[in-house]
Amino acid sequence: MTVPTTSLQKACRLLRALSDARNTRLTDLAVAAGVDKASALRLLDTLAAEGFIARDADTKAFSLGPEWLALRAASVRRIDPRASVRPALIRLAHAFEDTAMLSVPSGWESVCLELRPGTFPIRANYLDVGSRRPLGVGAGSLALLAALPDAEVEATLQCIAPALKRYPRINAALLLREVEATRARGYAVLLDVVVERMGGIAIALPDPDGYPLGAISIAALNERISEREPALARALRREAETVCAAWTPPAPNSTAARRRGGAMARTSPARKTPRTSTAITDLQPET
Repeated sequence: MTVPTTSLQKACRLLRALSDARNTRLTDLAVAAGVDKASALRLLDTLAAEGFIARDADTKAFSLGPEWLALRAASVRRIDPRASVRPALIRLAHAFEDTAMLSVPSGWESVCLELRPGTFPIRANYLDVGSRRPLGVGAGSLALLAALPDAEVEATLQCIAPALKRYPRINAALLLREVEATRARGYAVLLDVVVERMGGIAIALPDPDGYPLGAISIAALNERISEREPALARALRREAETVCAAWTPPAPNSTAARRRGGAMARTSPARKTPRTSTAITDLQPET
């Protein structure tokens, strides 16, 4: 038995099609959504009137509107990264035997949200879950700071200036240099700055728009970071890609999207957390 397609379902398909940047014309949207052009135009006009889409007066191109962006921002704020990041922290702590952590931004501070201790006898991390530090103080915190837009970096440095007095080796000028170095290499490294003989290496976890939702890091003795930096960086990057892929819905026309759509049609509508394909053996440090 064929279930009739409702107008609401058609509108949802049009919105889903519009999430693909290639679909801006009426014809492209109608084809991608499987809706005839007349119905598509009527529904798009209604969505535009409600603020969910916008249409350029000159080019007639459609784009997502402010109401859609507001809903999306609200959904991103509800992301709890811990469930997605825990497997990565477990693999990293197992592979490198040092503490792996998840930090998230909170105002101009970073908060340790999750950690997995390693088996190395000397623990080079003095943070616990719930510990706070100014952005830039520590590798994970530095990764978060470096992932912010320039204007926010500047504003943050002004806000944390009084708090930096607790860290004699850190000042705004040093953090600016470290922000540039972090952006250049793609990950943060901070050694012998916050605590003597201790350091960390970290990478930011951006949301689909590139704004940092968190950072994963490994804390260790300085020499354990510097001697294994390439292997640590590769492992962090792989894990970050896996975590961020779980947060980002696939493009509507991608193979993953078609598979997901087929699976949802065959099973219940509940979303499943994508299973990571990174094996622990892939994270073993080089010798």
